[in-house]
Amino acid sequence: MINIVSVAQEHLERVLEIEQGAISPPWSSEALLDEMSRDDSYFVVAVNQAGEPSPCLVGFAFLRQVGDDGELLHIAVDTTSRGCGVGDALMSAVFKHATENALKSVFLEVRSSNNTAIRLYEKHGFSTVRIRKDYYDKPVEDALIMSKKL
Repeated sequence: MINIVSVAQEHLERVLEIEQGAISPPWSSEALLDEMSRDDSYFVVAVNQAGEPSPCLVGFAFLRQVGDDGELLHIAVDTTSRGCGVGDALMSAVFKHATENALKSVFLEVRSSNNTAIRLYEKHGFSTVRIRKDYYDKPVEDALIMSKKL
C-alpha cells in the first residue's frame, strides 16, 4: 500500500537518491531543503508500507503555487517502483491539494524524450501547450510545456 505524506527532514537523503536517478540535472540538497521550507510549496513523498524489511520511500512530488496556478516542479519514482501506481498516487495528491487551494490550472515542463512521464501526464489530463527549444542541458533537449485546467 502506498501512503502519501508530507516531506520531512529525515526524508531528504532518500529524496536525493531518487532525484539523482530520475532528474537531469538533479537539484542539490540545499535547493530541496529550500523547497521543503517554502510556504507556497506542496512537497509530498510516497511511502510503500509493504516495503521490506520496513516501509520505504519510493517517490516524491512538489508543486509550487504561482498566483492561481500550480507548477509541478518535480515528480519522481524510484526505478524499482515504476509501473506500480506510485506516480498515479502522487498525481492524485497533487490535484487534491490544487483543488483544495482553488488553483485554476497546473503546468509543468518535461523533456521531449521522456515518454513514460508524458504518458503519465496525458493520462491525468495534461496536454502540450508549447515547446521550449533546447531548454534542457546534459543532454541538450527541448522541453514540452504541459498544462491541465482544474
